[in-house]
Amino acid sequence: MSNAQDPQARRVAKLLRRRHWAERRFRAYGLMAVLLSIAFIGFLFVSIIGKGYRAFEQTYIRINVEYNAEQIDPNGKRLATDLADGNYAALIKASLRAQFPDVVERSEQRKLYGLLSESAERALRDHVLANPNLIGQSDSVWLLADDHIDLLVKGEVSVGAAEEDRAVDDQEIQWLAALAADHRVERHFNWRFFSVGDSREPEEAGILGAVKGSLFTLMITIALSFPVGVAAALYLEEFAKRDHFTDVIEVNINNLAAVPSIVFGILGLSVFIQFFGLPRSSPLVGGLVLTLMTLPTIIISSRAALKAVPPSIRQAAFGIGASRVQTVLHHVLPLALPGMLTGAIIGMARALGETAPLLMIGMVSFVADVPTNLSSAATALPVQVYLWSASAEQAFVERTSAAIMVLLVFLLGMNLVAVILRNRFERRW
Repeated sequence: MSNAQDPQARRVAKLLRRRHWAERRFRAYGLMAVLLSIAFIGFLFVSIIGKGYRAFEQTYIRINVEYNAEQIDPNGKRLATDLADGNYAALIKASLRAQFPDVVERSEQRKLYGLLSESAERALRDHVLANPNLIGQSDSVWLLADDHIDLLVKGEVSVGAAEEDRAVDDQEIQWLAALAADHRVERHFNWRFFSVGDSREPEEAGILGAVKGSLFTLMITIALSFPVGVAAALYLEEFAKRDHFTDVIEVNINNLAAVPSIVFGILGLSVFIQFFGLPRSSPLVGGLVLTLMTLPTIIISSRAALKAVPPSIRQAAFGIGASRVQTVLHHVLPLALPGMLTGAIIGMARALGETAPLLMIGMVSFVADVPTNLSSAATALPVQVYLWSASAEQAFVERTSAAIMVLLVFLLGMNLVAVILRNRFERRW
């Protein structure tokens, strides 16, 4: 009897070993997939942060300026209009020539003047307008260095490379070394990156205009998409009859959630700009386009939140004499609202990272001014990343990565808010 059972037992044991081995192999594959995903995400973050963290610092050069009244206030009246029209470039050039008196050739002097950014003249003008008593005196001021000097100070230019292969020649390196030896070169926190708009010059470019454009666009999007999406979900889930008409609506909502975002951009271009004549490149149009794009997501998530409310809540409300509207508004909606908010925030996070529909409505144009209202010409943060990534200057590489870091912080923050709302208000039935 035992001899007859032994082959059967061996077959069973072999099958069990194969099944257990297959299970372990499947778990190993899953673990490998998770680790590979984490490795790719880690590589992405390391690459972005490694290239972008330097953008949060900027190189400044200190020069001694003689505030010659003949150059900036020839009338001697100290009027703001006269001071604003002063020749501050001449003051900067005279200061640099005094710092390096051996530079006498005009070509070398132009190269010497290029150590400082073009914004140095405006910065010096603002300094004098804020302190008119400086006229006729001398002062030491820190002015923004040019982008190629900034790259050299940050170590992104290989000094050991051949002179023709780098943006900084040997003469500029010697001048910078002399300034650094005299403690006239420092790296300060780059407040301009967060306080000014876009610029053609990398050292002057900032993200304030793009951030405000994104905020204005999201304000329009959430103000329109959330109430409309919740109202549509309430109607479909609580009031609409189950017939062919509602089936068609539900199918179309699900299909719209999978439509490429650029299609919504084309729709916004043809309807809002060409037909209604709304201002191009404005957050108003951008918000309307993103509203159309996020509505299906909000409707689907809101319906899921309504379905998660137990039928006993509705039956109890009906049992005490509440109408259908009272049941939905006073009992069902408050319980489903946390899930609705979570879906809306996730939809807003997706809208924040969209680029294609905004390109179609003209928000890809270069906008140096910071938008002040919903109809002002503006760009958005992901579009700003796209614009900087297409720029030829090397200094825009670090600013592109820094802008991506800021965008990721916004996205992570919005998703964190969604998780907190879900954990704080979620009901376990």
